[in-house]
Amino acid sequence: MLQTDDKEVVVEVTDLVKEFAGRRVLNGINMKIYRGETFVIMGGSGCGKSTLLRHVIGNIKPTSGRVKLLGTDITDLVEEQLDDVRKKIGMSFQSSALFDSMNVGENVSLPLREHTKLDKTVIDIMVKMKLELVGLRGFENLMPSEISGGMKKRVGLARAIAMDPQIIFYDEPTAGLDPIMSAVIDKLIIDLSKKLSITSVVVTHDMKSVMTIADRIAMLYEGRVLEIGTPVEIKRSKNEIVQQFINGSFDGPIKFFQEKDDYLEQLTK
Repeated sequence: MLQTDDKEVVVEVTDLVKEFAGRRVLNGINMKIYRGETFVIMGGSGCGKSTLLRHVIGNIKPTSGRVKLLGTDITDLVEEQLDDVRKKIGMSFQSSALFDSMNVGENVSLPLREHTKLDKTVIDIMVKMKLELVGLRGFENLMPSEISGGMKKRVGLARAIAMDPQIIFYDEPTAGLDPIMSAVIDKLIIDLSKKLSITSVVVTHDMKSVMTIADRIAMLYEGRVLEIGTPVEIKRSKNEIVQQFINGSFDGPIKFFQEKDDYLEQLTK
């Protein structure tokens, strides 16, 4: 079990509530993430995972509650103040979010060119180093259209670590990948966390990936945190919703066709 008593808190979410047009998407989230751990936020589609992630990196403001990132309360910060904090984090997007008009090297170097005054020669060396860490050294001159989906994910990851961040946030890192490439990405997350001594926060519903990479897991359901624990603790959970989700079972308290059932019920009245 991960010992957290003497760990530094790098992300702290307190009583977080978010409403869109009167609909409550996050309903009182409380969570602490510790330096050096790989923390996975899991749950089904529409449970609030991505909305929570957007709050933690400061992209949206909560209806109520607070968010601290690397010791700074970012809840009320303006964009310019947020940028100073964001320089200490990296983001790996689900779609890779590469610029099609830039080659691989230019995509990876973008944060360095925008946020530092380093000489081009130094930036080129750093790009080669980051690409080597993700197994893509020598691919600098290829365009995004010339590489596979899995390679795009790795280029996006190289860009995420370009500024030597303290935390990397991953949004569905294995989405759309075959099992072998998913395993490659999982291993990269583990290796980079160890080699670079960084905190990894991963949002996913890929259960194989969750159990492979996680030090601790938070299970979200209908905008609430059901449980937080190690993979072993989550597997042993007595919560029926958690068990149904991690085992991929059709039967259980999670209703997949509730809207259809409600509609059919109305027809029979």
